[in-house]
Amino acid sequence: MQDSRELLKELKINRNDDDQGWSPTLKWGLGIGLLAAVAVGAFLYLRESAVPVQTALAVKLGTNASGGNASVLDATGYVVARRMATVSSKITGRVREVLIQEGMRIEQDQVMATLDPIDAEAQLNLSRSQLAAARSLSGSVRAQLVQAEANAKRVSALFDKRLVARSLLDEAIAARDSLRAQLIDSEQNAKVAQDQLRIAENGLDNTIVRAPFAGVVIARAAQPGEIVSPLSAGGGFTRTGIGTIVDMDSLEIEVDVGEAYIGRVTAGMPVEAVLNAYPDWRIPAAVIATIPAADRGKATVKVRIGFKEKDDRVVPDMGVRVSFLEPEIETKKVLVDRGVMVAGGAVVQRDGKDVVFTLQDGRATQTEVKIARRIGDDVEVSAGLNGGETVIVDPPEGLTNGSLAAPQAKSP
Repeated sequence: MQDSRELLKELKINRNDDDQGWSPTLKWGLGIGLLAAVAVGAFLYLRESAVPVQTALAVKLGTNASGGNASVLDATGYVVARRMATVSSKITGRVREVLIQEGMRIEQDQVMATLDPIDAEAQLNLSRSQLAAARSLSGSVRAQLVQAEANAKRVSALFDKRLVARSLLDEAIAARDSLRAQLIDSEQNAKVAQDQLRIAENGLDNTIVRAPFAGVVIARAAQPGEIVSPLSAGGGFTRTGIGTIVDMDSLEIEVDVGEAYIGRVTAGMPVEAVLNAYPDWRIPAAVIATIPAADRGKATVKVRIGFKEKDDRVVPDMGVRVSFLEPEIETKKVLVDRGVMVAGGAVVQRDGKDVVFTLQDGRATQTEVKIARRIGDDVEVSAGLNGGETVIVDPPEGLTNGSLAAPQAKSP
């Protein structure tokens, strides 16, 4: 029994025994390191990363800048040029020199490029030689005809005096008539040669490419040494144009208006245009005409709108938002709140509701909105936004109210 007690004493752990090799300093160091590792892990786990998003501005709709007349209809469209041309040469040839650059202003008939004129010059020289030969032959025949006519006259006088036989008179008259026919033929050949020379001169002139009207160069398509042709060769190695020019005075706006609202649009109706590139610039305009044809697929009718002011900032293919305004009436000053216009991708469904995420202080705020109508790729919101907010376009599925969001620049 005593032996058992002794054995139990030997198995007892002595907690005050420092023979284990764990010094107090080492114990404190390990504890602090463990706490630091736990803190770093918790920070990395709980840290919230910003979601990259695309943003756009919510635009307030309503009256024009002067507040005199209200908008009765809003639409979106693009700036188009009624007079634009890709200029090519009339003939196929190798480009010798290109005299235009993008952004360059040119006048009507100004030289844009020249082609290699070797073949055209050779044809011109040949036509000149042919004309000279035809004229020389005509002169020779004319001289022979003068002699033949004199001879026929002399023989006729002798025949009247019974001094020569009838056969000699017939020969003289035949020689004269033959030379007359040759002269007519040679003069006709000379005229044909003259026409051929004129064609050859036109062929040489066709090696010079000129501007059909005054405008601005928006594209330079050919380089020296390339082959250009008015028709596509099909192989992809032949250019079909020298450059593209636009008459900036012919710029106007084309918008698609829904069939249900086209009755509100009339010719001469005042319009206020806002370019997407310059949202604070309101441009006065007016309806030119309504094109009498509807798009069956989109159920829209195209409307042409002309600018009342010309400005170098307006260029083709710019996106534009227009407001069709009520005619100006001195006795009627009505201000109409039309709501807020946002990009169509900004309105999404969350829990069966139409919502928009706005960006404030780097965080997304979910706001329920009420859709009034869709205008092209945009949406008019009648409730939920006041205008001027920065909205998130195409928000990711994981984006929630209060999430960190970082605006990203649009890729080109």
